[in-house]
Amino acid sequence: MHATDLIHRPPVTIDAGATVTEAAERMEQAGVGCLGVVEAGLLVGIVTDRDLVRRALARRLPVDARIDTVMSAPVVSVNADADVSAVFDRFRTHAVRRVAVVRGGQFEGVISVDDLLVVLSRQLEDIARPVTGELLFAQRDSAVPVVPG
Repeated sequence: MHATDLIHRPPVTIDAGATVTEAAERMEQAGVGCLGVVEAGLLVGIVTDRDLVRRALARRLPVDARIDTVMSAPVVSVNADADVSAVFDRFRTHAVRRVAVVRGGQFEGVISVDDLLVVLSRQLEDIARPVTGELLFAQRDSAVPVVPG
């Protein structure tokens, strides 16, 4: 499984010169909690709903403050062809909630911790399915008498 297999929706972006208000509106319209911040077509940052609250609202920035003043940069990312273990490693080593997926510098999408947990739980369910009946119903093997000799 590759990083792109973990992406659940197309990327939603905003220009680095946009305002925090425009970012909040874009998130609301798209139904997302994260935007890729782009400049000249390249991903230069990530802004999340959490960033807007902690770095803009809590600091009482004006509503026309530029989004590049509150975005997270540099972007924690993985290559689109990276395997799940590389994605897992990015979350673990960088202590982030989202990892960007890029291919040749182009923004492909975002993987959240939640996305990764859903995939892992499905894989665990698939692995556990064959033994679930044994565990739930605790069927015991019939004892067979052993005859010495």
